[in-house]
Amino acid sequence: MKQFTWRLQRLLDLKIKEEDVKRDALVAVTEQAAAARSRILLERAGFRQMLSELRDKDGRVRLAEQQLLLTYTHVFDSRMKGLEEHLAALEKLRLARIEEILEIRKLRKGLEKLREKARSEFMRKEHKLEQHEADEHTSMRFARALIERS
Repeated sequence: MKQFTWRLQRLLDLKIKEEDVKRDALVAVTEQAAAARSRILLERAGFRQMLSELRDKDGRVRLAEQQLLLTYTHVFDSRMKGLEEHLAALEKLRLARIEEILEIRKLRKGLEKLREKARSEFMRKEHKLEQHEADEHTSMRFARALIERS
């Protein structure tokens, strides 16, 4: 029996590799987004810590440090806004990568269905050909037996 070959196999292999590359890129973006989220949480926790430490101090020291903290709050807010914008951009990129992967996966699944259909058709034709050859062989044997008897 001859080997099954499919003309679009190289395209399917290419799509599988492309999906793997896109998945790796998605993992990288997801890790960056997770790092940005943790950085935001750490920054906010640090700011809350400074506020709680400020509450525990006595009046004169607290007043001087509170002015400094209020000045720092503007810088902190702008830093948080920048980090949140960066996180939003990473999330947008992550969603775009997911869409790309889904499109490639849809195409890959379609190609795999086509390959299985072509393989089934190939196997059906091969089986039919083998059956025809077996029938032909049996007919020849029967004809020889008849010729030899007469």
